[in-house]
Amino acid sequence: MLLVIDVGNTNAVIGIFQNAKLINDWRIRTVKDSTEDEFNVLVTGLFREGNVDLQQINKTLISCVVPPMMSILDAFCTKYLGHSPLWIDAEAVASIMPIRYNNPSEVGADRIVNAIAAYDKYKSCLIVIDFGTATTFDVVSEKGEYLGGAITPGIMISAEALFQKASKLPRVEVFTPPKTAIGLDTASSMKSGIIYGYAGLVDGMVARIKKEMTGSPKVIATGGLAPLISHVAESIEAVESSLTLEGLRIISDHLSGLKKKGS
Repeated sequence: MLLVIDVGNTNAVIGIFQNAKLINDWRIRTVKDSTEDEFNVLVTGLFREGNVDLQQINKTLISCVVPPMMSILDAFCTKYLGHSPLWIDAEAVASIMPIRYNNPSEVGADRIVNAIAAYDKYKSCLIVIDFGTATTFDVVSEKGEYLGGAITPGIMISAEALFQKASKLPRVEVFTPPKTAIGLDTASSMKSGIIYGYAGLVDGMVARIKKEMTGSPKVIATGGLAPLISHVAESIEAVESSLTLEGLRIISDHLSGLKKKGS
């Protein structure tokens, strides 16, 4: 079995693949000051509930944008799985997707993985939007090249800044869209501004990016808040919740194929 882990600043997503089938996945908090033993206790409990035998995992791929987590996960894999993980970065995937960034090493691993997964599925030019701690817009050409993109503060960061800096404004839940854009009280006005305002940001960025592209890109979204924003942003055409995990699996298959050819 293949274990894949995508570590973001707020959450980490873990997936187990049996061949090409995702048989289990979990979303956990990213804890930067944990140890490999604490991580093992956590995932062992998850695996037990999911009927996953730790000893059946023979390969691990990780994309990570949180440097402190790298030593923790490397130690976990070595100690408890009996193998070192394969870390995904621009260099590791150069044979799969050409990266046209001025400095490819600056591209976050999750952004590359998302782009590879999206292109593998749609085989067209794309705008891939990932709603995480930050919201990223990643652009893929019709030839399957990573062209670059944009990064903006995520919706939760934006909301938290409003709660902290405006002392008279209450905290509001932003997990469901308001019924109207015109709020009739402070809470509904805030909710409208946060959610519909963010949808406007997404649609505006997509429109600008499209003007700089050739062809008609398909716009897809992933990340924890993708379902919410997809209901209020007019530009999003599809939501792919497991995009990053699928991308890691695709990369694993590709690299395994290259290894067989070279052996």
